[in-house]
Amino acid sequence: MAAPFRARPPVRAAGFVVLVLVSQAAHGLITNPFYQWARFAYWFARPVVLDGLLITLQVTAYSAVLGLAGGVLLALCRLSGSPVLRSVSWTYVWLFRSVPLIVVLLFLYNLGALYPTLGIGIPFGPAFLTFDESRLATDIVVAVAGLSLCEAAYAAEVVRAGVLSVDQGQHEAAAALGLPRRYRFARIVFPQALRSIVPSYVNQLIGLLKATSLVFYVSLLDLFGTVQNLAGTYPGDVVPLLLVATVWYVVLTSLVSVAQFYVERYYARGALRTVAPTPLQRARAGLRDLRIRFRKETAR
Repeated sequence: MAAPFRARPPVRAAGFVVLVLVSQAAHGLITNPFYQWARFAYWFARPVVLDGLLITLQVTAYSAVLGLAGGVLLALCRLSGSPVLRSVSWTYVWLFRSVPLIVVLLFLYNLGALYPTLGIGIPFGPAFLTFDESRLATDIVVAVAGLSLCEAAYAAEVVRAGVLSVDQGQHEAAAALGLPRRYRFARIVFPQALRSIVPSYVNQLIGLLKATSLVFYVSLLDLFGTVQNLAGTYPGDVVPLLLVATVWYVVLTSLVSVAQFYVERYYARGALRTVAPTPLQRARAGLRDLRIRFRKETAR
């Protein structure tokens, strides 16, 4: 039976130093009056801040769904046998991964100067329906459109890499069974690809959540934009307001990470013999071990 692992003296010393540094940083964060924690508590759940938070959640949700849908479509075009679809998809991904998001947002925000009206009709011919671009392109529409366009480019590469990670034998076995190509992709290939897609795309989703702070530059008052406006009105509360935005972003990204854990755990059921325990299961196992140790100590 192998001997239990014991930390060596240098490892213990390093752990002690790290613990001291973390404790000192936490003490300074709590006791430093510069952070104005009373003002932080005042602003944290104010209705104006919650309204900005709601806009952030709306923009993130819409952009995530549209970006993923566009990414799947672009990935399928990249993997198709049509050279036209492959070329157009590659060009789209190359272009929107090359242009900064803020440039895309500002360009869409000023698109009405280039195209005052939009129309639907015969290509290179008359238009049957026309729309006023200024009425359609509201602030939230511009924000969602810009984020979705950029998100689709990154999601396309995530989805394509996930599909390519599926063993080629799975494709061949499904084809040998005579299954339709669409059915093979939807029921066999894509579910297996999700094991690789989910972790990478959740990272993209976290980046998208933080990227919503840029919609402030197209006049949409999300969480960051609201905090910026309040900081201009109350210059003495700049630091606590920035802490409010920081904590809310940390809370949101943490919730996304929790969802990622359970989604990954769900899709790992067919690949692993035993799935990773949940935090609640780990806590129960830890309590059980403590009880066993306590009983052993008391029995001596």
